[in-house]
Amino acid sequence: METRARKFSSSIHNWYLQNGRKNLPWRKNITPYRVWISEIMLQQTQVKTVIPFYKKFMLRFPNLKAISEATEEEILALWTGLGFYRRAKNIYATKEIIKNKYKNKFPSNFDDLIKLPGIGKSTAGAILSIAYKKPAPILDANVKRVISRHDDIDLQDKKSLANLWHMSETYTPSKKIFEYTQGIMDVGAIICSNKNPMCSDCPLTSSCKTAFKELKIVNKSKRQKRKEKLFFTLAHSKSEFLLFRKNAKTYWESLWIPYEDKNGLSNTIFKEPTHSNTKKFKHALSHLDLEITINIFDYKAPFAIETNLEHQWIKKSDIHKYGLPKPIKNIIDSHV
Repeated sequence: METRARKFSSSIHNWYLQNGRKNLPWRKNITPYRVWISEIMLQQTQVKTVIPFYKKFMLRFPNLKAISEATEEEILALWTGLGFYRRAKNIYATKEIIKNKYKNKFPSNFDDLIKLPGIGKSTAGAILSIAYKKPAPILDANVKRVISRHDDIDLQDKKSLANLWHMSETYTPSKKIFEYTQGIMDVGAIICSNKNPMCSDCPLTSSCKTAFKELKIVNKSKRQKRKEKLFFTLAHSKSEFLLFRKNAKTYWESLWIPYEDKNGLSNTIFKEPTHSNTKKFKHALSHLDLEITINIFDYKAPFAIETNLEHQWIKKSDIHKYGLPKPIKNIIDSHV
């Protein structure tokens, strides 16, 4: 098994040197901080989607020192449109721990990393192996696919996750860990793709137990996504929007949204607008289909409202500084 494992890792290493995606922005000027941000952004999100967000984030917060004084609001604002906003909240929580507990120095051992919000076993392994060049296994979706096919591990088996971690640890080399870790992620993304793996181009073909075999298609019964209707009132003047922070621990938590009018009932907190119109559209979340109705109220000037909800008239020129859900941002952008 040791010889097979060594062959596996060296094949990945050599392939990466020739074919790896070395031009990805997080593979330049590598630091633990830059690896951390990229790994969090890449959770449940495709590389092509992440690249522009990562570049923008790094321009604003290029290192730990720069992000150390950032507010949660500033981080959420840069996350607008990337989705899964809990990740941004975890970045804020983690940088606060690093600042207060580790004196703004990124932890360099597994036990400390795994305790940080949003950093799981695989993310900790990526940070250790890529930024610190310390041998550590990873098991993201791409790596899971490569190993499960290479060793013909049935993902429907309850023991499959434990088996995959065991094999990931077995294949992880003690040397040249940087190239191996980047390489196995790239092989999963480029070669061993989900539907059409290119076995003839794979560095692991000679030892792979399922190479060139027909893929086992598992017919998962698709769960019907729940539908939810949302009714908003967006008040704005010539230069400002009235927005409310969503504090409920659900999707869009801590983001700024228009006044949510429960069940579409008429609200009593707004004055009669000078002009109004209504927009209706749909927006899909990973677990939910939203049907959104927004009443847009125009006013000559901001006005005070009576409510215990956290709210603020925000200048249109400052709207980019606030975290907004993507569909709300699209509506607001059309009125800036």
